[in-house]
Amino acid sequence: MDTTTLLVAITVLLALCFDFFNGFHDAANSIATVVSTRVLSPRLAVVWAAIFNFIAAFIFGIAVAKTIGSGMIDIHQITQYVVLSGLAGAIVWDLLTWWWGLPTSSSHALIGAYAGAAIARSGFAVIVPHGWTKTLIFVVVAPIMGLVLGWVLMTMMFWIFRGSAPQQVDGWFRRLQLLSAAAYSLGHGGNDAQKTMGIIAGALYSAGIMTRSEFSSTWGRFHWPIILAANLAMGLGTYFGGWRIVHTMGSKITKLKPIGGFCAETAGAITLFGTAAAGIPVSTTHTITGAIVGVGSTQRLAAVRWGVAGKIVWAWILTIPASGLVAALLFWLIRWFHSTA
Repeated sequence: MDTTTLLVAITVLLALCFDFFNGFHDAANSIATVVSTRVLSPRLAVVWAAIFNFIAAFIFGIAVAKTIGSGMIDIHQITQYVVLSGLAGAIVWDLLTWWWGLPTSSSHALIGAYAGAAIARSGFAVIVPHGWTKTLIFVVVAPIMGLVLGWVLMTMMFWIFRGSAPQQVDGWFRRLQLLSAAAYSLGHGGNDAQKTMGIIAGALYSAGIMTRSEFSSTWGRFHWPIILAANLAMGLGTYFGGWRIVHTMGSKITKLKPIGGFCAETAGAITLFGTAAAGIPVSTTHTITGAIVGVGSTQRLAAVRWGVAGKIVWAWILTIPASGLVAALLFWLIRWFHSTA
């Protein structure tokens, strides 16, 4: 095996490791509400979420993957070492925030780290401005969409079931929440797994293994192997879960009942389905957090623990620049030992 092939193999393996950690770190997105409302035990919840994370491979296209692969960074300036540094930087940031129990965005960690490594090599000219515009806009828009939809759905449920017995409503929504959790897990797999697909495709292209026509179209013979590998790695990560963040998402922000969990997950799923179809790489973490806050605020503003929410927002703001800095440092370290990186 020559050096180039070995480097590509390491890059792809690291990309799949990132997808695993993405599922591990973002397990809370899919299961926090269904666990906190006691509809499913943690063990069953992660199995449920992991199954639908994987099924997403057969439902969604690769619009988000194309945005990540070539729509944000000039692919002609990318080397294997840039991709390796970006992936390693994102993994380091994910592990740190998992340890701190902060539900930050693995997606933003990935794009921030990828950009940081690319800038360290080629300067800011490597950035593709129009690709970043919609992504940065949706850093704000996605949680607001989740919040508004969560508030609207919860308000509608209050009005529709205002004359029903609480125990009866609770029983109905315990069953319905299985569907909403499945829908959200589909959206999670369909959006987040695609981001790593784009990175893998970029790595294959930069190594000369994937042709220009394959990279710009449907990835040719690499199409299904990349999709299935990415979704499988994410599903396995979700199965092993991230219980520190589940606790923060499921109980520290606001207390949820099954009807609230259903509304939050449905609001998040609607947002993720729409953005995946449009090829916009959004944060599943931001989306579900906004939806949970929207549901909680229908009771009273005091029902939301704004101190916890504030810390989460600060973690969001820092994720892209912090992961970018970590990746840049890693790239400079590689260049110290390998001047042609």
